[in-house]
Amino acid sequence: MILLTNIRSLFLVWALIAAYFIAVAGSAAAAEEGFATKAPRAILIDAATGATLFQQRADEPAPPASMSKLMTLAVLFRAMKEGHIHKTDEFTMSVNAWRNGGAPSGTSAMMVPVNTKVTVDELIQGIAVQSGNDAAMCVAEGMAGSISAFARMMNDEARRIGLTKSTFANPSGLPDPHQLMSARDLATLARYIINEYPDYYPVFAQKEFRYRNHRFVNRNPLLFLNIGVDGLKTGHTDASGYGLVASAVQNGKRLIVVVSGLEKADQRKEEAAKLLDLGFKSYSSVRLFDANEVIGYARVWGGTSWYVPLASKSDVMFTVQKYPANQKISAEIEYKAPLKPPVRKGDQVATLKLSSSTSAATKLPLYATKDVEKGGIFREGIDSLVLMALRRLAF
Repeated sequence: MILLTNIRSLFLVWALIAAYFIAVAGSAAAAEEGFATKAPRAILIDAATGATLFQQRADEPAPPASMSKLMTLAVLFRAMKEGHIHKTDEFTMSVNAWRNGGAPSGTSAMMVPVNTKVTVDELIQGIAVQSGNDAAMCVAEGMAGSISAFARMMNDEARRIGLTKSTFANPSGLPDPHQLMSARDLATLARYIINEYPDYYPVFAQKEFRYRNHRFVNRNPLLFLNIGVDGLKTGHTDASGYGLVASAVQNGKRLIVVVSGLEKADQRKEEAAKLLDLGFKSYSSVRLFDANEVIGYARVWGGTSWYVPLASKSDVMFTVQKYPANQKISAEIEYKAPLKPPVRKGDQVATLKLSSSTSAATKLPLYATKDVEKGGIFREGIDSLVLMALRRLAF
């Protein structure tokens, strides 16, 4: 039996005070008892719900190496989806990209000759399959004119997506003290790419890529294990250690795993596979609320109504451990008070924070289900007095 904390009838004091002073914090999912990973940093999430199933130092920024190429591709995919760039467009391999990321660099490269034109489609495969540094640099220069300008685009996109522990200095992931990502950010980015760019995502499952006289085999070892993995990216430098971002589907359920900081290449394969196995065997999803079902209420100050009903635009699903059976799911509604009118139907005004007594945790946006207009002078005056009194009580 799964118990759900009743959030439909919020205590008035909590609604008036706690919602005002609450600070949105990262999820605090704990590892399943008895499970351990060699990965210094790791996270496992449910792709559908965003629930964190396992984490270990998941918010610690660290060099991501070539895993940061996921952001390079995210910037490119967005431009393609918006129609600014097409797969048939061509970029020219510059001397800079060839020398510092191509054959002369001694790093992973697509081996595009200098001053050669190459299609965007080929460059995508060169990045996703071969992890070509020259391909990543060519995309950056072709889109933004320079590496530094493209890095600014990467940082802007990271903020837009909601990556809070990521900074970028280049499109390749080659060593730079300002190139940092957390495991949570990598998982969030992978989930974003899967959901936002379904037409482009299949390239990460491509097992080989032929370019000119070269045959490149995908560097993601999990693609060859027959465990449902269909992406995404590996990474390695001396500073970062061995890392891997992967996603897998079994029986219609998709999980995303990140491991980083490992000492050996085999360890990233083994630890990522173990975490995926844990997720598929130990967790299942339950529906807590239907789409557009009223979940709770937010206090509106100085409005024609004291409260505005809140709902999710989609079904509220939550991932919990299959065992033990008696689990408690805690739910909190977080919003910044005082919430002032006018509030429009469809406005996102709150967040639903869900956590279980075993491990999982996630956050979902909540939206107003009706309009609340400004009240008269009398209502505004009464609410102002109440708010001032509550602030005095809180301090």
